[in-house]
Amino acid sequence: MDIKAPLSTLHWVDRSKVKPNDYNPNKVSKQNLELLKQSILTNGWTLPIVVRPDYTIIDGFHRWTVAGQEPLRSMLGDKIPVVVVDHKDKAGNIYGTVTHNRARGTHLLEPMKAIVKELLNEGKTVEEIGKQLGMRPEEIFRLSDFSKEDFLKMMIRPGSEYSKAEFITKI
Repeated sequence: MDIKAPLSTLHWVDRSKVKPNDYNPNKVSKQNLELLKQSILTNGWTLPIVVRPDYTIIDGFHRWTVAGQEPLRSMLGDKIPVVVVDHKDKAGNIYGTVTHNRARGTHLLEPMKAIVKELLNEGKTVEEIGKQLGMRPEEIFRLSDFSKEDFLKMMIRPGSEYSKAEFITKI
């Protein structure tokens, strides 16, 4: 992957062209949104919004939100800076959202549970989810709501680097 590629797509677009995703587990208090707005007013716009090719937000929902509020809306001419990242699947988009957010703060429990379940249902391995989201297997287990037995089966399925030992249940 060319890690410099997204910056080559940097451009300003109408804020109305950009839309939130439907899985972001990150929430910010009204006070912190005001702090974000003040930060932009004080420091200028320092971080573009990361979007998919269809302009759905991967990272930057809160920057997008405050850009629609005065005085930023008028000062920006109702435009926002974006960079485009084209992941091969929805899991890549989710990984992008969660890793950007986790690097900066905390997530709400229920949305994170839904994300882990969706990724597991898409066939992603515990190992891949752990690597992509910076989670240990036990964190994924707690968020998955699967039984211990079912989770262990997932950890030994093909594609996982965990033990290929046969899982034996008590009779």
